[in-house]
Amino acid sequence: MSARTRARRRALELLFESEARGIALGEIIALRSDDPTYPMKEYAVEIVDGVAAHAEEIDELIRTYARGWELDRMPGVDRALLRIATWEILHNDAVDAPVAISEARSLAREFSTDDSPAFIGGVLTKIADLGD
Repeated sequence: MSARTRARRRALELLFESEARGIALGEIIALRSDDPTYPMKEYAVEIVDGVAAHAEEIDELIRTYARGWELDRMPGVDRALLRIATWEILHNDAVDAPVAISEARSLAREFSTDDSPAFIGGVLTKIADLGD
C-alpha cells in the first residue's frame, strides 16, 4: 500500500471520527497526533486541513451531484470519502482526478456498502468534469 493510500485511510478515519464524535477537525488532529503506535501522516493532515478549509464548497458540490441523496442521509464513510476526493480533485494539483476517484472507490469497497463504490465514482466523476 502506498504512503498516499495510507494517508487517505488515516484522513478517512479522522474525518469519520470528527463527525461521529462532534469534534472539530483541528481538534481531532491534535487529539490523534500524539499516538506513537499510529503516527500521523503528513498528507493525512494536509487532506483534513484542506477539507476543513473548503468545507462549504465541497459539501455544496456533493449536494449538487449526489442526486437523490441528502448529505446527512449518506453513510458517514461515503460522506468522508467524497469530501477527501473532492478536495483532491479541486485543490491538490499533485493528484490526478482519476487517481482520487479510484482511491475513493477502493476505500469504499473496503469500508462501506456494496453500492458505495459506484455511487462515489459517479458523484466524483461529475465533480471532476467541472475542471475539464
